[in-house]
Amino acid sequence: METPEQTLRGVLQTIENAAKLAGRPRAVRLLAVSKTRTAGEVRALAAAGQRAFGENYVREGAAKAGELAALGLEWHLIGHLQSNKCREAAEAFDWVQSLDRPKLVAALDRARPAGRPPLNVLLQVNVDGEASKSGCAPEDVGRLAALVAAAPNLCLRGLMAIPEPHPDPTRRRETLRRMRVLFDQLAADHPGADTLSMGMSDDFELAIAEGATMVRIGTALFGPRAAPARD
Repeated sequence: METPEQTLRGVLQTIENAAKLAGRPRAVRLLAVSKTRTAGEVRALAAAGQRAFGENYVREGAAKAGELAALGLEWHLIGHLQSNKCREAAEAFDWVQSLDRPKLVAALDRARPAGRPPLNVLLQVNVDGEASKSGCAPEDVGRLAALVAAAPNLCLRGLMAIPEPHPDPTRRRETLRRMRVLFDQLAADHPGADTLSMGMSDDFELAIAEGATMVRIGTALFGPRAAPARD
């Protein structure tokens, strides 16, 4: 059985190889998806060198962030954000990757504690138009980005997507490519936008080939997922 150090090293090497193959000029960041994982599992991976962790649920993520505060880790909310959880999210997380509607902008901006750096924000895009999935429509990205950019306690960093897991890699590639086009348009209007978060354990190499600057990996790092926690 591999140690956390060996597992992390293998995933990072695969990411580096995919980036080189794609001719990427800069490193692709790894976000370790720690939802449903224990604080002990996070601590072990942090000891191996991983610094950024992603959580689906505000309450679960806030609890881990508090328990592991001494480690100085970077915490990302990647799950759907309810408006009544904005205060807790703004206090506990360094990034929110799932902002997808205007009313969350003002709520997060008001709730970010004084003295903390601006909250890093990614706009979640429902690029495939799936009825069951969160995210703004592609045509709404510009309007939502302008609201975030105008909020003093938020920092617009880019886009996030969870594309439909289509079995045909050609279809997946087309979706990922549409996200890259949206990201390039966003970055042209907002030069500080530097992050395109897409790609998970089963398709992150394809996502890197199509322009991802951050990949979200859980199973390849931690193994099969346990039962989900309730928020």
